[in-house]
Formats: sequence, C-alpha cells, structure tokens
Amino acid sequence: MSQHKPLTILFSAGESSGDRHAANMFLELKKHQPDIKGIGMGGSKMAEAGIDIRYDSSNIAVIGVVEVIRHYREIRRALKLMQEIIETERPDLLVCVDYKEFNFKLAKFAKQCGIKVLFYVSPQVWAWRPGRVKKYGEVIDMMAVIFPFETAYYDAENVPVRYVGHPSVDKVHPQYNKAEAMRRFEMDEKQPVIGLLPGSRANEIKRMLPVMLKAAERLQLSLPGLQFILPQADSISGELLEGYLRQSPVKVTVVKNQPYDVIQCCDAVMTTSGTATLEIALLTVPMVIAYKLSPLTYRLGRWLVNTPFIGLPNIVAGRSIIKEFIQQEATAENLAAEINRILTNEIYANEMRENLSRVKEQLGHGGGSKNMAELALAMLSGEVLLKTRNQLFK
Repeated sequence: MSQHKPLTILFSAGESSGDRHAANMFLELKKHQPDIKGIGMGGSKMAEAGIDIRYDSSNIAVIGVVEVIRHYREIRRALKLMQEIIETERPDLLVCVDYKEFNFKLAKFAKQCGIKVLFYVSPQVWAWRPGRVKKYGEVIDMMAVIFPFETAYYDAENVPVRYVGHPSVDKVHPQYNKAEAMRRFEMDEKQPVIGLLPGSRANEIKRMLPVMLKAAERLQLSLPGLQFILPQADSISGELLEGYLRQSPVKVTVVKNQPYDVIQCCDAVMTTSGTATLEIALLTVPMVIAYKLSPLTYRLGRWLVNTPFIGLPNIVAGRSIIKEFIQQEATAENLAAEINRILTNEIYANEMRENLSRVKEQLGHGGGSKNMAELALAMLSGEVLLKTRNQLFK
C-alpha cells in the first residue's frame, strides 16, 4: 500500500513583513491540513510557525538600487539555493511573498519547472511600471492582492487575481489595554508619549534613527516631560540600536516583540514609510512619515514612480492625510515641528484620527491569512480554476 505523501509548499519571503505574512498563512494552512509541510526562505516568524527555513532572509533584507548592488552576490546565492530546492524537492506550490524582483525571477524559474506559483502582495503597479502586470501574468498562476483597488489592474490584462484582504487588519491587536501597557513599559500616563519607528532594515536604522533622535532632542527642549519609546523590529539587533541611542541625550525606552502595545501608548509617532504606517493607521494614532534613500535610488524613484505619495494611509485615502518628508526634507526640524503640531493642536490631531479611522474602514474586516490558506489549497486541488473571485471569498 502506498503511503500518503504530505503536500509541500515552498515559501519565499525576503523581508520582515513577508516573514510575518508567510508565517500567519502557514498557521492557517495547518488548521486545514495538519500534515502539510512548509520549507523555504524567511525569518524567525516563519521558523516559529513550523516552516523549515533553508535560508535566513535577514541577510538580504535591503531596499534601494545601491543596497541591492552591495548585496548582489548574497542575493544571487539565495536565489540559486531556492532554485535548487525547486529542482530537487519539487514542491507542490511556490508561494512568493512580496520581495518583488527576487521573487519574479524565482517564480519564472518555478513556472519553467512546472511548479504552480501563487504570488502574495502585488508589486505596486499603481505607483510605477504598470506594464509589469503582463510580465507577472506570464510567470504566476495567481496574484493575491491586499488592496481592493489592485484587482482592476490584473483583470484588465486577464491575469488571475484574488483580493484576499490586508494581513495587517488581522494582526494589529494589542495584547493589553492602554493603561496596562503604559504600566508595563513604565510610562507616566500624565505625560505625552512619542513613538520612534525607524524601520525594520539596518540601512533604514542608519539613515533615519539619528534624524528621529535629533527631532526628539528638539521636542524635549520645547515640551519638557515628553516620553519616547521605540518598538524593536525582530530583524534589528539590539547592538545596532544601542550604538545610536548611547549617543543621544534623550532617554528612549526600547520594547521587543510588542509593537502594537507600544503604538497604542503613543500620542504621536515618527515612522518610516512601509507597512508600519498602515499598522499605525489601524490603531488610529497620529503620525508623521519620513524616509531617506541613497541619492541614486531616490533619483531613479523620482523618474519611475507616478504616485504623489509614499505613505500607505495617504495612498489608500487617495489624498494627503499624513505629512510626508522625503530625502532632504526628512530633517529633525520638520519632524519635530509636525509632532509639536499634533501634540499642541487638538483640532488638527482629531482630524488626523478621523481620517485614519476612514482608512481603517476601507481596509475591511481582515481574514487575509485565512483567505490565503484557502486560496492555496484551492489551487493545489485545482478547484480555484472553477471559481470566480466572488465565489471564492464571500
């Protein structure tokens, strides 16, 4: 009698947000099919979920042209390893999570080997290079998008697409109420709390944390009694943070593994662009967004990108509801001035909270990880070919 061979899914996640998304999806898959096997490239969250990590993606979690060039050899090594896994272990499905350029190449290779490909988190075709929709359509079997407006781009080119919901909606839930979190972090409830979110990549920390600390210095001089708190990303070492914090006269409380409890304690947040901006929006906390890239990457971006915003709350809202300071405008002076305005102008802060509440409503009720698991299983069984998007997720 032949033994039942468990299904194997190969995951490819190159950054901390993708690591979390893949981990949550796999946990949902295990609920449906306990013997399913997960292998691939990722980080600590995927490993905790039970995925066999063959390559630690923290080695290649970089952004920008210059940074990619610097890490090119290691990125090539990771790609070659993942391609070898596809060839030798023949997974039943490849799930590519974000990390666009790398995963495009991996998806193309998998398709050539006859492996089904599910791409999770669409490239931002609404921001730049919309022609990529056709190219992705040639190397994937299904695109799973996390914003409702993204489906139209793929439908227009007859590329299979499903809106699965944004994964942040499900996971952005503090463990404690605000009062309990404040006590645990030893924060004074009578004094305002400012969050510092300098990013989840080492190069983001190097560029943005010194600016945020300088802004904190300015704020402390103008508004004595302010408290500062920083949720440490899994992908960032304590040593890296400590190197910058030691040089600052501002006391900053660093908290590991509790980003949402930290954010809910804040009266305002300084943050880099990325998924964090949406997570802050879901907790309706006022913020200012700042970002710096290498000069070359920034010049290329200005030439290629055709959206006026980089912050996801502004993109979802379709207008500027949060101040963005990019490149030379991302100064300590500008960040401090905006945080000062949020703290001292109640009408301004309340309007921002109302706008963030609308963004939260637009993102819906969640279920992204569950929908992704159901989509993957439907693809594995062939069932997905018989269903429309509306039939699949009601």
